[in-house]
Amino acid sequence: MKVFLKAGILVSLVPIVAAAQFRLYQPQPVSPISFQNSGRIETLMRAGQLYLSLPDAVALALENNIDIELQRLLPQIAGTDILRANGGGQLRGLSLLVNEPPPGIGGPNGPLLTNLTAGSTPNPLVNTNFSDLALISQQQNNLSVVGVTPLSSGPPIPQFDPSISGFLNWLHQSTPQYSTVLTGGTNWLVSQDTNGNVGLAQGFSTGTQISLNFDNTRFTNNATRYTYNPTLSSSLGLTVTQPLLRGFGIDLNRRYIRIARNSQKVADFVFRQQVIDTIAGVTRLYTDLVSLNEDVNVKRETLALAERLYDDNKNKVDQGTLAPIEVTRAQAQVAANRQALISAAGLVRQQELIVLTALTRRGLANSVISDAHIVATDSVTVPQNESVEPLEKLVEDALKNRPDLAQAGIQIENSQISLNGSLNALRPEIDLVGTMQNGGFAGEPNPLAGALAGAPVPAGGYGSTLGQIFRRNYPTYGVGLQVTLPLRNRVAQADAARDQLQLRQAQIRRQQLENQARLEVADAQVSLQQARAAYEAAVQARVLQEQSVDVEQQKFDVGLSTNFLVLQYQSYLAQARSTEVASKGAYAKARIALERATGRILETNHVSIDEAYQGQVSRPPSQLP
Repeated sequence: MKVFLKAGILVSLVPIVAAAQFRLYQPQPVSPISFQNSGRIETLMRAGQLYLSLPDAVALALENNIDIELQRLLPQIAGTDILRANGGGQLRGLSLLVNEPPPGIGGPNGPLLTNLTAGSTPNPLVNTNFSDLALISQQQNNLSVVGVTPLSSGPPIPQFDPSISGFLNWLHQSTPQYSTVLTGGTNWLVSQDTNGNVGLAQGFSTGTQISLNFDNTRFTNNATRYTYNPTLSSSLGLTVTQPLLRGFGIDLNRRYIRIARNSQKVADFVFRQQVIDTIAGVTRLYTDLVSLNEDVNVKRETLALAERLYDDNKNKVDQGTLAPIEVTRAQAQVAANRQALISAAGLVRQQELIVLTALTRRGLANSVISDAHIVATDSVTVPQNESVEPLEKLVEDALKNRPDLAQAGIQIENSQISLNGSLNALRPEIDLVGTMQNGGFAGEPNPLAGALAGAPVPAGGYGSTLGQIFRRNYPTYGVGLQVTLPLRNRVAQADAARDQLQLRQAQIRRQQLENQARLEVADAQVSLQQARAAYEAAVQARVLQEQSVDVEQQKFDVGLSTNFLVLQYQSYLAQARSTEVASKGAYAKARIALERATGRILETNHVSIDEAYQGQVSRPPSQLP
């Protein structure tokens, strides 16, 4: 009863094992990409307007930004290299390119922040290049420090995945004979040959390669000189090859596995760097949008002030107390201010389109998104007091937090591992080869041969051959050395020398990155201090210009000033207000640059890398006003 139970269990396991084996020959499932935006953006929409706070902008970027979605696949790609290395395959490598959001209208090339001086000539800030691609183009950064040329592969890696090979063949052959001695009366030899062979091969991390072969042959013919007809022959052989110099060592033959695991860490750091770049870019774009909207309000107030002066001048002309030319001057100022307002509103719309593209999967393909206007619910503020951290502390945080520096160090470690393989390839190839084989032979007595010879012949079937194999009736043993000694070895020497030089280059690039990080931190700190001082000066200038306008307007009302001076002071005030807006935005962006340079921007914006990788932010959307 127990025997039948065990047999039933074994039979029930057959389809399970077969299904598991069949899955090995199928591609692993890969989830399709969805270009559908997260539901957060619909929650924040109302009446064609997107009410957007800075935390919501960050959340939308984590959920929908296409650059983050692109790098979200990189750790999975790195995982395939680990799988490949565990099987003994060469690595396919990773792309270490990260994308930055476009600079936007208020970026380095924007008209708002490149003209902060308040001269004596009114400047309406008219945008003369609405199609400047530099404002909307993305910049790519390559985080690789090993260069475009990979290091040499070194000695080949054994195939760690075992493989089974089989061969089944049947052959019928007819051969004419010039003599009947072999065939016993016929002038042709007819033979049938059936072969069935099975082999198993596997490599190991020591460099050892094992090959096990089981060969079987059944042979029949019409010859009278064969004692057995048909004949059966089988053999079971084992061949072991062990490198002694080139290709020897566990660390050497597992180097691809170590590199692949390190590359998995690199992929995680690259994804983190992409999140940092995207969040820094989105917060900068949001800050510029707020500044541009504030500048529109400034332009609107300036226009209202000019229109009020125009109305006052017109009334005075009607009363005969002012020359008509003053109405023309006031009207010209109204037109100039209206032009400035139209230009500022156009800049806002351009910035809105850039922000919408950064926060959605398909950009402006959706008409609801492309037609929406953004209502920024957060404002840019400059704190009254803030502590100044020492530069050494900021640099220490940058060296500890920045993923671009961390992944560069891992790349150098991988280069050192590859170099060890190149150095091993310099050695001569000396392999120890051992063989062992057991054979068996059987067959049916040939009636013609037995009649001719008159002697009895032992008979046996396939079971007899197997018995001879496992009883080791006919053993064969062998051991030897296989030597390949390059007489010049120039290829291996060139590869080893080049790999050492490329490793030195990678170390230099790593130091360049560290130097750049230190410079970015120091520059961001100086920029922050300058931006704060510039903002305080801009506030003071705006207050003084407001007082000047009030005084000049009062003098004009009592006839002690001219219309020209009033218009001039109004222009100065408009420029001072725009300068204050721009300097406040410059301070906010200097703060963003410092947080990015120190690697603390994710912490500042409460970004979870796990949520970024999942593409789902747990923080609920802000309540609409």
